[in-house]
Amino acid sequence: MLIVKILFLLLIVICVFFYILYMWNFSLVLMIIFLVLPVVMFVTTLITKLSIKTEFAVQSKATPKNKSFPVQLCVTNKSIFPVGKAEAHIEYYNIFNNQINEFELLFPLQALNSHRVTFQLSSKYCGILKIRSAYISIYDPLRIFRFKTGKNITAEIAVMPEIHEVNGAISFTDRESEESSVFSENNAGDDPSEVFDLREYAVGDKINRIHWKLSSKKDELIVKEYSMPVDVPCMIFLNLKCYEDSEYTLPVFDTLVETLMSVSQFLIENERIHKVVYYNASMREFCETDITSPEVLAETVRNMIFSVNDNLYCEPPEKYFQINPNISLSSFTFITSAPDTSVLHYIEENIDADIRNAVVIVKSPENVSEVCAGITELNTIPVVIGRITSSVRDIEL
Repeated sequence: MLIVKILFLLLIVICVFFYILYMWNFSLVLMIIFLVLPVVMFVTTLITKLSIKTEFAVQSKATPKNKSFPVQLCVTNKSIFPVGKAEAHIEYYNIFNNQINEFELLFPLQALNSHRVTFQLSSKYCGILKIRSAYISIYDPLRIFRFKTGKNITAEIAVMPEIHEVNGAISFTDRESEESSVFSENNAGDDPSEVFDLREYAVGDKINRIHWKLSSKKDELIVKEYSMPVDVPCMIFLNLKCYEDSEYTLPVFDTLVETLMSVSQFLIENERIHKVVYYNASMREFCETDITSPEVLAETVRNMIFSVNDNLYCEPPEKYFQINPNISLSSFTFITSAPDTSVLHYIEENIDADIRNAVVIVKSPENVSEVCAGITELNTIPVVIGRITSSVRDIEL
């Protein structure tokens, strides 16, 4: 572009000398053209710049990690002047780390028309992927002038975590909700308020379970199988606070969220309705959601990811339990990251639950022994970054 400007300046100088040496009308017209042309190019390109609208278009606000998804850069030229060359400088990054990726897109812009450029992105980790148009450069037809437009146009995508297999154990013999209203469709239990099935009497069945009215009609003993409540008081608490700012921040956050989603999915598959609690930084309060299906879980995780600030600010979990002091649970699972495990001692002393798990994300196997030190009343489960299935295979919920 600098070379073009120098060459054009030389042409103007030549035209001036040509006019001085040759006093013809042609030389005058030629000199005027070369003097006016840059002004025309400047004015028309400036008008075009002020008439351009830029935005990103994405098919969905959420996408799985490690999977490419399309993004469209939509540039609308509302002026009557076409642009032969436009150059978009695009940046994208996960807001939980400082690694910025960038690339450029080249395209023309027709007058009074829109142009869409589609490109593919993907993310190795879950979180919020931010896409930003740093600027779009437009050039006049002679490439003399360049104007920047479309600055800091952004879009955000929630990159959803993967679900890992959990081979744990579900305890159905713990305390039940006082107003249980949801029962298992596959397993019998001991709740007399709901009948699960009717069958013939077998040796060892309790007399009080005999259905006398039906037995008299069939001339054989029929017993009632009671239902098993699945809305027992069960909670997963996710501590989103990350205790260090390093290259491990994003992998730790990724493992935290994937552990939550994997354990929650395991409970759903085993008909265990449960509550997920996390601190919503955008709302500045703790959020509670009853997880009843995979769809509710996916929506909850997406909302949770969008709620997180880029500094991963999170109120201390103790504050939630101080606000809700009389929680009584059948199963409580606390998911957090090392190295600050002081909250585990608080849970050990203050949380009333039949089963209490502390799932702690650690950077490497060498950190595992540090997690379990001094904690005896919690089922402490260290999870090395990226090794969820092998770490929580024996969890009891």
